[in-house]
Amino acid sequence: MNRLTQLREKMSENGTDLVAIGPGAHMKWLLGFYPHPDERPSMLFVGPTAEAFLMPALNAEGSRQETDIAFHTWDDADGPGTALEAALAAVGAERAGTVVVDEAMRADFALLVLDAIPGAKHSFTGTTLGALRMRKNEEEFRGLKMNAGLADEAMRATFAAARPGMREIELADVISDSFAANGATPLFRIVGAGGNGAFPHHQTGDTVLAAGDAVVIDTGARKGTYSSDITRMLVIGDPPEGYEEVHGIVEAAVQAAMRAARPGVRASEVDAAARNLIAEAGYGDYFVHRTGHGMGVEGHEPPYITSTSDVVLDTGMVFSIEPGIYLPGRFGIRLEDIVILRDDGPEILSELPRDAQFVKA
Repeated sequence: MNRLTQLREKMSENGTDLVAIGPGAHMKWLLGFYPHPDERPSMLFVGPTAEAFLMPALNAEGSRQETDIAFHTWDDADGPGTALEAALAAVGAERAGTVVVDEAMRADFALLVLDAIPGAKHSFTGTTLGALRMRKNEEEFRGLKMNAGLADEAMRATFAAARPGMREIELADVISDSFAANGATPLFRIVGAGGNGAFPHHQTGDTVLAAGDAVVIDTGARKGTYSSDITRMLVIGDPPEGYEEVHGIVEAAVQAAMRAARPGVRASEVDAAARNLIAEAGYGDYFVHRTGHGMGVEGHEPPYITSTSDVVLDTGMVFSIEPGIYLPGRFGIRLEDIVILRDDGPEILSELPRDAQFVKA
């Protein structure tokens, strides 16, 4: 079953008359491409039986190589109004009662659609396109698994290269070089040494790795449609005071979240499993972020594993489990794995153990 058919089934289930999608991740998932995104209104409209593009004339020729969906084109001299009316009419949406708009599209695009269908109820994609994207098939899993393997290799290369006296940015360059050698594009490289590790989104810089440093390494890259995300710990010489205890607590929190993650369980229950364990160990104030985020076409997408999420987890969902403890001025510890939820629980994509790697000082 192709993805447009899947979307229409969801629309029927939810009583949705129109889905309006801007150039971006939703369109990439649905069609395998999206037109050049800029300020010119460009949208895909999906109705119960037909679909059509509102397409800037500048993008039409290049986009035609990617799809045979009907285009309603407009140019800068005339503006999009007439083409918008024609595209909506082509999918039977002139009097749509319920409209779903892509939450990631430009606000001015969304307002064009809503203004053109006055009185329509509107919502975002959570129960239609978003619900479909959360459940990965085996082809998507293979793309994610392949990327996880490249991240494992980059992390091993980083461990092998690390030594006291290196700057954070030099170690980050090892990560980039490993990904590039395997045809992947690095997306982020967090290397946080010593006290910098207490900042979950530390900006990797010129701090020199020194004896006694615990180093947070969080990285990911993209090869093909999907990407990777992994966090592991490196220690230079003897670990700082209290490191082993805190690492053990974070590892136990990972395992607690893994045990809690089952089809039919709410995402908030997985967050609670990790968070409660850390709180009971006396470090609740130092776990300062959610337990996880979904992964797919985007590196961060639903489901989000938070204390307030009422999303019910289901087989095929892919998300991170990444509790952490961050002690200001001392060190931080985060352990992150991406999992796909199977019928009997989570399958970890990485093959790399979560044990800290020690480097001689």
